[in-house]
Amino acid sequence: MPKANRNFELTIQDIDLIEAALHVTKREMSTERMAGTTAMLPEAAVDDPLRQIDDLLGRLHNQKVFYRPGKSAYVSG
Repeated sequence: MPKANRNFELTIQDIDLIEAALHVTKREMSTERMAGTTAMLPEAAVDDPLRQIDDLLGRLHNQKVFYRPGKSAYVSG
């Protein structure tokens, strides 16, 4: 039985594209245009796809490292 590939080589642009596609899919599903969008989802995501998309977007966001200067005072905006 083949094993799943656990090592991915994705660039930041790849992750941004995935995140944008998830946002578009979520928007289409929340505006009740679910018929075509739901057909593209894997079987495991059919139960509650909006919750699973939100969860995945949250995990992607939590893996980001935001820049914060170490030696000087931090001024936002």
